[in-house]
Amino acid sequence: MIRLLLHSFDGTPHPLQGNEGQSVLDVAVQAGVAGIDGDCGGQLTCATCHVIVDPEWRDRLPPPVPDETDMLDFAASPAGPGSRLACQLRLSMALDGLSLRLPRSQY
Repeated sequence: MIRLLLHSFDGTPHPLQGNEGQSVLDVAVQAGVAGIDGDCGGQLTCATCHVIVDPEWRDRLPPPVPDETDMLDFAASPAGPGSRLACQLRLSMALDGLSLRLPRSQY
């Protein structure tokens, strides 16, 4: 199992575990984490799974595809450094311990 830590906007930690190949969105939704919605079901057609990757992990992730970057322009909370869509982040052993935060709002 691959471990990740997702912090709610208020700082509440949510330690999660997922399998290789699962998206961060799927792991968070299955665990019932409030504040991450993924209304499009991970199809890259909404921005309701906006997360902010902690600085020490940003360079370990593949770069976003242009569609992800475009979709982040529509995020309810302004995108900034480390902003990604959780549906596009696939777990691998290289990401064991990944740390992320949720923005103030997805809507």
